Amino acid sequence: MGVVIETGRLKIVPFEMGHLEEYVSAFDGEITKYQYPDPFASVAAAQETLQGFMDLMHQNEMLFLSILTQDGGFLGGVEVHGIQEECPELGIWIKKGEQQKGYAWEALAGVLKFTDGSYRKEWYVFEADIRNVGSMRLVEKFDYRKEGLNEFETETGKRLRLQRFLIRRSR
Repeated sequence: MGVVIETGRLKIVPFEMGHLEEYVSAFDGEITKYQYPDPFASVAAAQETLQGFMDLMHQNEMLFLSILTQDGGFLGGVEVHGIQEECPELGIWIKKGEQQKGYAWEALAGVLKFTDGSYRKEWYVFEADIRNVGSMRLVEKFDYRKEGLNEFETETGKRLRLQRFLIRRSR
């Protein structure tokens, strides 16, 4: 899939296995502390999962994208799950050391602009744990409305308190 989204500082492109090791090493326990997924148990497990996401992207079921600097440095990932559904779900993460630089907002705004032009969705689901201050602030930079709060324990024992938001498409 030939998706290339360019913003002022970023290039957002389909994930490629050439970034696998960077992805796995950056997607650690601190990054996933307030997310449903856990870090990958191994590079092989990551490869299998991420290949599945790549396959879904090729089937036009989701967008699975890498966030890169203009010169190709890996910064994180952004996904749009259920792209054919009425309200697709957004997911984003930025690696440690690159957070709080506006990359998440810039990437998400670029992806929303792209999806609005290509898929014509009005609302997108975004869930953030209420203890994840950065994600809660990120939502506030968009046109959004709060939905319910879902508190639960994952299969691995992580307690999550996910606030569900609907983010309106870019305008």
